[in-house]
Amino acid sequence: MKPFELREFSTAELKQKLHDLREESMSMRFKKQTETPKPSDIRKTKKDIARIKTIMREREDTVDGE
Repeated sequence: MKPFELREFSTAELKQKLHDLREESMSMRFKKQTETPKPSDIRKTKKDIARIKTIMREREDTVDGE
């Protein structure tokens, strides 16, 4: 997902999306043992997790900074 799309979500929605992506990442790691998932899918999931965590951190900083 693009960062501007993620910024439209509420914090609760971001937390849920983060949880879902972490579960997806974990299942991909398990699948990697038996079958070969696309490396691009693993990379995309990791980057989406990082984007969500960055946006959540930005929101924390703006709340704390006020």
